[in-house]
Amino acid sequence: MKWLGNVIRDRQGASSATRRSAGRTLAAVAAMATVAGPLAAPAHASPRTPVASAHSVAAARPAWLAPVDTTARGDQAREEQWQLEALGAKTAWRTSTGRGVVVAVIDSGVDGSHPDLAGQVLPGIDLVAPDGADGPDPVGHGTTVAGLIAGRADDDRGVVGLAPDARILPVRVLDDENRYDDALIVAKGVRWAVDNGARVINLSLGGNGDSPALAAALDYAFARDVVVVACTGNLATSNTTQVWYPAREPGVVAVAGLERDTRNLWSGSITGPQTVLTAPATALFGARPEGGYWRVQGTSFAAPLVAATAALIRARYPQMSAGDIINRMTTTARDLGPAGRDDRYGFGMVDPVAALTADVPSVGRNQLDDNDSPGVVGFGPAPGSERAAANAAGAGADPRTLDAPREPTRWSARPAGLATDPTPERLWAGLALFVALLTGGALLVRRVRQARR
Repeated sequence: MKWLGNVIRDRQGASSATRRSAGRTLAAVAAMATVAGPLAAPAHASPRTPVASAHSVAAARPAWLAPVDTTARGDQAREEQWQLEALGAKTAWRTSTGRGVVVAVIDSGVDGSHPDLAGQVLPGIDLVAPDGADGPDPVGHGTTVAGLIAGRADDDRGVVGLAPDARILPVRVLDDENRYDDALIVAKGVRWAVDNGARVINLSLGGNGDSPALAAALDYAFARDVVVVACTGNLATSNTTQVWYPAREPGVVAVAGLERDTRNLWSGSITGPQTVLTAPATALFGARPEGGYWRVQGTSFAAPLVAATAALIRARYPQMSAGDIINRMTTTARDLGPAGRDDRYGFGMVDPVAALTADVPSVGRNQLDDNDSPGVVGFGPAPGSERAAANAAGAGADPRTLDAPREPTRWSARPAGLATDPTPERLWAGLALFVALLTGGALLVRRVRQARR
């Protein structure tokens, strides 16, 4: 099993980076608005106009969304959900709606009071602010992800999820700036979700860093027959073109993003040999905290559509293994590139209808997993396995446990997207230097003139 590189946050031009130490390891959600250039609305987004009912989330508006006037929000929200038609949602719902399946959203939290999520959200855990001081979702990202998975379909208003009868288990690991400093918090979230009934886990986050603790937590999930889905990442918020971690961890369903026409890869999507499936990622209409809506784009929002498909299959075939569910999704995907799996589209676009109805032979295991335990590279077997129990008597700190020391920073933390997108920090730093040079030059000229008098 491979252990892969540093974690980064997924924000475009985050102004607070200058207040952070350069050695802080970052990670973030894979969602953003542009591939290069200054901050701008997404190609399919509405102008960035004030929202009718402003709230705390809008005060620090992330780059992966564009606000929407909520005066006619209900009908507009339903009309804007083009991905439901593209994925054949109504046909899929004749077979399954995801009832009885728990999907963990390991993210920025989830606002369960949103009208489209009321009754859909189970009691979860906040690993960032355990006292709940930040509210259920101070960023809004996790609420959007949850709505794409399990938004209610009991009326013709608001957003509806692809698995509208599934239940959301919220696990907050991202702070109020939509990032995390240590992958250990995500590892803890994965283990907690597994131990509290999650059958599918969605990870719309990631970066370039390796993490033995997170790798072991993912093996913990695989050993307990949980489907794990993660986004591949976005080009403009990454300092590399390789698929983000944990999406590139063997066994994880790595999801890249498609344009609205669903025939072309979204230009902002990272993709590579680890890519497993693709799903719609642009011009998506999503729920946000306090009852609002916004347009979003990014691989963060493609991943939950695949997680929802896994929930539909789990509800239709309750005894089916995670490996067979993943095999169904990959076998029945709509091939968009060269025949078979390729580095751009993986197996192709997820097809919920075919995955639910096609005759697919059982494979019995997760064929994406290399089946090597972390012990192969020195990190020990997955927690909870027989080998782990046999080795429990060993002395010294165990790097696989959640009580282990923080993992050391392996890179100098920088705002994401510097390679392709000049951030405000760089702009202001350059401007400050320019002003300083002008001021110094003016003072020098003045002194020379005074000396000549």
